[in-house]
Amino acid sequence: MPIHDQGYRRYAGTRTPRGQAWSVIARAGVRAMLARRAFVALLLLAWAPFFVQAIGMYLRYAGPSLPGASLFEIKAETFRTYLDNWFQFLVVYLITVYAGAGLIANDRRANALQIYLSKPLSRVEYVLGKFAVLGTFLLFVTWVPALALLVVQIAFSGDFSFVVNNAYLFPAITLFAFLQMTVLTASMLALSSMSKSSRYVAILYTTLIFFAQAVYGVLRIVTRSTSVSWVSPYANLSQLGGVIFRLRPQYDTPWVVSLGVLVALVALSALILERRVRGVEVVA
Repeated sequence: MPIHDQGYRRYAGTRTPRGQAWSVIARAGVRAMLARRAFVALLLLAWAPFFVQAIGMYLRYAGPSLPGASLFEIKAETFRTYLDNWFQFLVVYLITVYAGAGLIANDRRANALQIYLSKPLSRVEYVLGKFAVLGTFLLFVTWVPALALLVVQIAFSGDFSFVVNNAYLFPAITLFAFLQMTVLTASMLALSSMSKSSRYVAILYTTLIFFAQAVYGVLRIVTRSTSVSWVSPYANLSQLGGVIFRLRPQYDTPWVVSLGVLVALVALSALILERRVRGVEVVA
């Protein structure tokens, strides 16, 4: 029986340039989520407001006398409202939980961190890859449709007058969408790194988000003021949204305070990730 040499052989494939390993994790994570029909259905549902607004713009420009045309008023505030409303809050929350709860928790449960970090892959690249997975989906349901509405407005109006008169809309939409994505993604990854159960992470995230909203509601009743909105992450995002879109702030909390709270939340999330994402479990 012949014996074949199984000695060392040089790798004949292509090598990923150093510093780009995170993209492999990102692509694999995105493909895995898109393979789930329920998640794809959720993404399609998230685009429902876009089609409603697009139809409204068509009615508005095709003929103001058409039924329902008066219900759709096209102004700069329309785009802020599109990004910051109860439906968007719910959709973003569901996508964050569905796509983000198990990003690191599942790897910790399977002891996959030891495998990931034993390769020429740094902790920063690992976290960045996971960050890109959730961040991609959040931007897909916020930033992309909001910009698409600008394109639809130009197409139906037939000129660039609205965009020229509101030139700040593109940077405002981009800044708000990326701010929201960064805060929510960093928070979810930090929570995901603290447990081996994605269900527990989902429950913890849900509790923190809605508990913060409930605490703000109670404090608002007690103090009869909205200056305590800083206790709620979503209220802070809404407050900054008003500033970014040059609108009257929704709460009495200074926007600098809201920004400081969100920056502190992201910094705390980064600290937790630095402590929890390790190739070897350290028990104190």
